[in-house]
Amino acid sequence: MDIRKQLEQRILVIDGAMGTMIQRHKLEEADYRGDRFKDWPSDLKGNNDLLCLTQPQIIKGIHKEYLAAGADIIETNTFNAQQVSLADYGMESLAYEINEAAARLAKEAITEYAQESGDTTPRYVAGAIGPLNKTLSLSPDVSNPGYRALSFDEAVAAYYEQIQGLVAGGADLFLIETIFDTLNAKAAIFAVKKWSRESGRELPVMISGTITDASGRTLSGQTLEAFYTSVMHAKPLSIGLNCALGAQEMRPHIEELSSIASCFTSAYPNAGLPNAMGEYDEAPEDTGHYIEEWAKEGFVNIVGGCCGTTPDHIRHIAEHVKSLKPRPLPVVEAVV
Repeated sequence: MDIRKQLEQRILVIDGAMGTMIQRHKLEEADYRGDRFKDWPSDLKGNNDLLCLTQPQIIKGIHKEYLAAGADIIETNTFNAQQVSLADYGMESLAYEINEAAARLAKEAITEYAQESGDTTPRYVAGAIGPLNKTLSLSPDVSNPGYRALSFDEAVAAYYEQIQGLVAGGADLFLIETIFDTLNAKAAIFAVKKWSRESGRELPVMISGTITDASGRTLSGQTLEAFYTSVMHAKPLSIGLNCALGAQEMRPHIEELSSIASCFTSAYPNAGLPNAMGEYDEAPEDTGHYIEEWAKEGFVNIVGGCCGTTPDHIRHIAEHVKSLKPRPLPVVEAVV
């Protein structure tokens, strides 16, 4: 079923943190390497996207845990799976393969879960497209503000290859997420549009930015309204926020976004703010209550969790919003 029709009927739930769940497996260097990369010249521990190739059963298992918790949208394990970020491990040549494998694993998880549970609710694979580890808007050299570590064309090329792999693996939509630099997001959008033109196909696009503090701005300095205005030419399925903030801190920003967005809105906050050890302590039932309030106020169409969230968080979120109506799309009058 078309995801748009689903969004008109109910609030959809996106899954929680992949990294948090991977950490629970306490994987070591050898686990990341597997047999195929046992002699790789650099350390690979921490390259979570590579696990789609070396530990596929773990990644698929995590997807199925989120499905069992009530997730309608499953993100591929591809947050850093493009040449720019994979260069940290010397694995640029694996970008396409990792994305194809990641989307296929998520698709298989949905199929297997439906067969095992008998639950035929429509579920979707979102090809996760992260922000890159380099920024197009800011110079990494304080003494040379005009310098850029990456060009726009290089970013587009990296994203384009990632998109091709995600499509080959069966992704149902694209999720351009955790945007801290809108110019990076524009490169991803350009790559999506290029793929659409060349393939003659279109997939829905979700766009999710990151507000880094109480000022309500992205890391590159844009206000929320400016961010929204900068990406709406993409005609996305949804616009939203994720990461950086917990639900309590994100509330005023998602309220503002819901008041200006002409498309569906999404929000998947962290499990509160990190403690002194960098861990997240917010209880699943608390996250569920916070997001229930957003839903009752009519702020959201898609909800879920980011850093620190687990299947328990997603289960509580899904339970708290299942009987609530989604945010109605505003009626936009034509300009005469």
